[in-house]
Amino acid sequence: MKKDPALTTAPTIQVIERMFTLIDVLASREEAISLKEISQKTGLHPSTAHRILNDLATGRFVDRPEAGSYRLGMRLLELGNMVKGRLNVRDAALAPMRDLHKLIQQPVNLSMRQGDEIVYIERAYSERSGMQVVRAIGGRAPLHLTSVGKLFLAADDPLRVRSYATRTGLAGQTRNSITQLQVLERELSRVNQSGFARDNEELELGVRCIAAGIYDDQGKLLAGLSISAPADRLDESWLPKLQETARTISSTLGHHEGR
Repeated sequence: MKKDPALTTAPTIQVIERMFTLIDVLASREEAISLKEISQKTGLHPSTAHRILNDLATGRFVDRPEAGSYRLGMRLLELGNMVKGRLNVRDAALAPMRDLHKLIQQPVNLSMRQGDEIVYIERAYSERSGMQVVRAIGGRAPLHLTSVGKLFLAADDPLRVRSYATRTGLAGQTRNSITQLQVLERELSRVNQSGFARDNEELELGVRCIAAGIYDDQGKLLAGLSISAPADRLDESWLPKLQETARTISSTLGHHEGR
C-alpha cells in the first residue's frame, strides 16, 4: 500500500521550518548561544533543537565552539558570498526603474561612482518625456555637478571632499554650478540632513534632478537613482516614490534599514 505523499511531506516541512527558526536565532547574536537559551527562544524541546543543530553542524551551517553552545557556521558565509557575487546593481534596478518611469513619465537614471566622476549605467525613459537625453549610458559627469555625485561626496569625510576640490578645481559648466568649496560643503551638509540630493541646472541648463542612494548589504553607498526633468517640470512630490524605489533596489542587494 502506497503512503499518502502529504503524510511524508508534512514532517519534512516542519523540520525545515524549525531549521530556519534555529538559524534566525543564531543570526540574532554575535556570540555563541547555549542550547538552553536556544530552546527557550525557539520553543523547541532541547532534544529536538540538539538533533537539528547537530545535523546543521555536519553540513558546516552551524559551528560548535564549545560543548553545548552554537553559532552560525562558515558554510553560510560561503553561500552568502556566492549570492553577493552574483548580485548586479543594474539587474536589481532595471524593473523598479521602469515602474518609476511609468509612474512619473520622466527619465530615471542609475549612476555609479568612478573616481571623480559618476558614470551613467542605465536609464529608463521615453521620447514622450519631452526632454532631450543628453547623457547617454556610459556617459560621465563631475561629482559636484550632479545629484548622484553629491550623494557620494556627502558620504566622504571632509578631508576627501577638500582633496576632490583641489584635484578638480570645482570647474563649472553653467551659471548655477557650484565652484567654491565652502558652498559645496554647505550643500553636502544639506544632503546628509535630508537624505537626498538635488542638481539645480548645475550640469546642464534647463535640466534639474533629484537623487536617492542605493546601498549594499554592508550599508555602503553603491549607486544613485535620479529623476531628471525639464527645470520647470521637476516635481519634488516625486521624491518619496524615488526614495521608495531606491530602498527596494537596496533591499534586493541585501541592505536592510537600521543595520
